[in-house]
Amino acid sequence: MWQAISRIPSYIAHQLTATGRHGVHSPFVYGLIDGVIRAEGAPPNALQLERLRAQLLRDTQVISVTDHGAGPGRGPSGMRTVREIARTSMKPVHQAELLFRLAKARRPRTILELGTSFGHSTMYLAEGAPDSQVHTIEGCPEIHQQARKQFVAVGHSEIHAHCGRFQDILPGLLPELDPIDLAFIDGHHSEDATLALFEMIATHGDANTWLVLDDIHWSQGMENAWKAIQERPRVMVTIDLFHMGLVFFHSGQAKEHFRVRL
Repeated sequence: MWQAISRIPSYIAHQLTATGRHGVHSPFVYGLIDGVIRAEGAPPNALQLERLRAQLLRDTQVISVTDHGAGPGRGPSGMRTVREIARTSMKPVHQAELLFRLAKARRPRTILELGTSFGHSTMYLAEGAPDSQVHTIEGCPEIHQQARKQFVAVGHSEIHAHCGRFQDILPGLLPELDPIDLAFIDGHHSEDATLALFEMIATHGDANTWLVLDDIHWSQGMENAWKAIQERPRVMVTIDLFHMGLVFFHSGQAKEHFRVRL
């Protein structure tokens, strides 16, 4: 509750300074706002995905949680119910659908997600780019197993689900994915960890890489990380959607930062 209250000033500032597609002179950003961010569009399999969401939100099974990170849905390691974890970790429908549209627009060959949780966002990403190679990493073994069950239930058994700490898995995985076309960082909501993960992924990206960062205003530390990322020389365009931040190394584009009101 306190975390949500502490975000109110940031949310108000965002709403007062954010804009829509009008006044955006970049054709690239205008197209994203008009055709992806503010567009409508859900996966063909959306009904089944949302049925799985409903099942998770009712699931009273108690599992052992090993937590390596910080952020929404995070807490001390121990025993927690599936529905408790799902309630705080799963993206709302409109955010999940945005991930689907981003994947569909980017048409990536490779997708990397840091922070699988129960795999709901993973499947929305996979639905948007059915021909892509999707890799997702989860630190908690029991949550990882729950996600694998969800993938099979929806017919996404082709998703490569890894279990372990990001810093242990990424050094071996990133060279295999180089260049990364689309990445979703939703695993460790702290300033230092977010910047370290960004640098690791950026090293294996190119001018066409799209990065999505979750909860960029979740804490002062996350806001600091977001500002630092905007200042990186390779980062040419960022779009602040409040709940998410989009980062582009778009070649031929003047360095610009946008706040967009949804």
